[in-house]
Amino acid sequence: MVRKSAISILTRPILQSSPPIRNPPSFLLHPPPHNRPISTYGYEQAKSLVYSKHGDPKDVLSYVPPFLLPSPIPTTEPPLTTPSPHHNSLHTHSLPPPHSTLLTLRALSSPLNPADINQIQGVYASLPPLTTALGTPLPSAVPGNEGVFQVLRTGSAVRTVAPGDWVIANRAGFGTWRTHVQVDEAAVMRVEREGLTREQVASVGVNPVTGWRLLRDFGGGEEGKGEGGGRKRRRWVVLNGANSGVGRAVLQLGRRWGWGSIAVVRARGSEEEGRRLREEMEGLGATRVVSEEEVMMGRGFKERVMEWTDGGREEVVLGLNCVGGKAAVAMAKVLSPGARFVTYGAMSKQPMVIPAGMMIFKDVRFEGFWVSKWGEEHPREKEETVREILDLMRRGEFQDVPTVEVPWEWDTKQEGLVDAVQGTLEGYRKGKGVFVFGDT
Repeated sequence: MVRKSAISILTRPILQSSPPIRNPPSFLLHPPPHNRPISTYGYEQAKSLVYSKHGDPKDVLSYVPPFLLPSPIPTTEPPLTTPSPHHNSLHTHSLPPPHSTLLTLRALSSPLNPADINQIQGVYASLPPLTTALGTPLPSAVPGNEGVFQVLRTGSAVRTVAPGDWVIANRAGFGTWRTHVQVDEAAVMRVEREGLTREQVASVGVNPVTGWRLLRDFGGGEEGKGEGGGRKRRRWVVLNGANSGVGRAVLQLGRRWGWGSIAVVRARGSEEEGRRLREEMEGLGATRVVSEEEVMMGRGFKERVMEWTDGGREEVVLGLNCVGGKAAVAMAKVLSPGARFVTYGAMSKQPMVIPAGMMIFKDVRFEGFWVSKWGEEHPREKEETVREILDLMRRGEFQDVPTVEVPWEWDTKQEGLVDAVQGTLEGYRKGKGVFVFGDT
C-alpha cells in the first residue's frame, strides 16, 4: 500500500461529491474557487508555461516527449484520433516557505514581447538556461522577461519590500509567464503602485525605457540652449516602427523635449486605416508621418525632409531603426552630417547594406543598443528611468501601447495561452498581448 502524505491529501482539489465530514475545518467549509489546491504549511502552488526545446511557441510550449505519454490501451478497435505529442495542462509545482532574503511572489500581469518569442525560438542573444529546478521531467525554462508581481511572503532577512508591495524584475530572463515565483529580493525592484494600473507597471521596463535612453544617450535628450542663452534650432529624429512600443515612447518624449520627429510606419490595407494610424501617431507627438514606401522614393523623400526642416537648417541628428533592410538604409540617407543611426531591433530579419559614403563623407555613425545589456551595466540609471516614466504615467502624460488582455485563472487551459503567444507572430493586431492574472 502506498502511503500518502498529509500535504498531498490537503492539496488535492476538493470535490463536491466528497462524503460529509463531522466538524470540518474552516478551509473545507469555504473552499477556494475553481478547485484551486490549498496552500498548506506555507507552501504555495504555482503553474507555469515551460519549454524544453526551442522552436515556434505552438510546437514547444505544449511539447511532451513521446516517452512521457501514457501507453495506449490495447484494443482491436481503430483509434478515433491520432495520438498527439501535446497536452493541455500547465506545469504545476510547489513553492516552499521563503527564508532568509527570499520572496514568494504572485503574478499580476505580464506582456508578450517579441524578445520573449525570440527566446522561445532560440534566436535571441540571451537565452534562459534549461534546468529541472521546477521539477519538470526534462530541463526546461519559463518564458517571459517583463511583468509585475505582488509580494505574498518574505524571508526573515528581507529588508527592501513587504507583503503587498508591487515589484518588477531587475534583469531580463526572469521567466514571468507563471502564476507564482520565488526569488531573492535582489532580483526585483519595488515600485510605488499608487495611481498606476498593473498593465502600466508590467510594461515599463523594456519599451519605454528603451525610448527614453535612445533620446537621452544618443540624441542628447532635451532641447538645449544656444550661444548667448538663446534656443537652439529644433533637432529632428527619424524612426521606423513608429507605432511600436519603443516608437510610441520616442514620439511622446520627443514632443515633450522639443524634438521634431518623422514617424515611418508600414502601409495599411486601406486608406481609412492609414488615416487613423496617421492621426494616432500625430496625437502621440509625431511631426510628420510617412510610409516605408514614401521613404523608398529616394530624392523625392529627401526633398520633403528638406522642406520640413527649414531647408536643412534644423538638423536630422538621430535615426532609430528596429526594422532593418533596404527601407532602413533609405531612411538613413536623410540624416544630417555627423548624425547617429541606432539599431535596436531587426524585425524584418533583412541585412542593411550601408553605402561607404555615408560614413566617409557624412560621418554618420552606425551604432546598436540593447536595453537588457544597458540595464545590467547601469542598474541605478535604469531604476531612475523607470521611476521617472512611472511618474509621467501617474500624471497622465505618457501612454503605453494598446493592449489585448489574455486572462489567466487557476483553471485556465494551456491551449488558450499558447494560442495567444503564437498570435503575436501573425500580422497586424489590435494591441500587444498581456497576460492578466486573476484567481491564481
